Amino acid sequence: MPPVLWQRLQLKLPVIQAPMAGGATAPQLVSAVCEAGGLGFLAAALLSPEQIGQETARIRARTSQPFGINLFIQDDPAPGVAELEAALGLLRPWHAELGLAAPTAPEHFCQPFEAQWLALLAARPAAASFTFGILTPEQVRALKAENILVIGTATNLAEGLAWAEAGADAVCAQGREAGGHRGTFIGEQTQSLRPMLSLVYELAQNLPLPVIAAGGIMNGREIAAAMRHGAQACQLGTAFLRCPESGISATWKQALAQAKAGDTCLTRAFSGRYARGLSNRYIEAMASCQEQLPAYPVMNALTGPLRAAAAQAGRSDLMSLWTGEGVAEARGLPVAELMAQLQVEWQAAYR
Repeated sequence: MPPVLWQRLQLKLPVIQAPMAGGATAPQLVSAVCEAGGLGFLAAALLSPEQIGQETARIRARTSQPFGINLFIQDDPAPGVAELEAALGLLRPWHAELGLAAPTAPEHFCQPFEAQWLALLAARPAAASFTFGILTPEQVRALKAENILVIGTATNLAEGLAWAEAGADAVCAQGREAGGHRGTFIGEQTQSLRPMLSLVYELAQNLPLPVIAAGGIMNGREIAAAMRHGAQACQLGTAFLRCPESGISATWKQALAQAKAGDTCLTRAFSGRYARGLSNRYIEAMASCQEQLPAYPVMNALTGPLRAAAAQAGRSDLMSLWTGEGVAEARGLPVAELMAQLQVEWQAAYR
């Protein structure tokens, strides 16, 4: 019988650190997870091709263990003037509150995917995962030619089947509990909010590929539950956000430390794509108009200066505090200690 996915990756326990765009996956976090026996992941979607090479070098300077890189599959859009003006008008009062100049539209709304793709191939990580879209079979073959494991994101069965047909090596099942952006690319995002265990079971029963569970997994007991439902590894994100090695701001970490169960929500207000994070004043104020906002990555680019200024000012009421439903269980431990506890809990769940 062939080894399951986490054994193929030669991990000490079936833990993959989620690629969380926005600064969380600093080289010290990625490398620490790798050194502790998991698979660390660099979130490279917001990085330039040059930055991908630089961050990869920093990770390799800290660890000789395998790691992964994640990208968003997307084109740079060309929104209409009226759409931009409406969104900028909604942001103007928030800019004024922070003492910023009136918001303007950037020349480009996202990093060029093709250039990022070439940087990923040149970096040759052990694994590459993709969100918001799907690769062509030719692109999948190009990764495999470099011995890079290909992982697609699926929020429903149709997406899982599409990744299987494209030739992926594994599929990450993103349950509704997951923090950050929804990866949906087939159907409506709001119609692909299955509980993690239910989605994992459905994909494991219907795909000829290993399934990775993602969404709300905070301890070893929940790792064991996901694997009993058919997962061959588990992707944890929120569980690592409060670690000292996490690259998020002190304000963000403090908000997570104070969060209670039920404090998260799904919102389009910051980025134009549904994402789960801590509810705050900005999200609540923008809720009535969020459906009219430009889609990702346009709105994400437009709110970039606001989010950066809010973070610098320590204004959690205006920050995008992405996190999953399990935030109240997040532990502010060094990665090595957290991974050791996860292993003890996971093994205890089988006894």
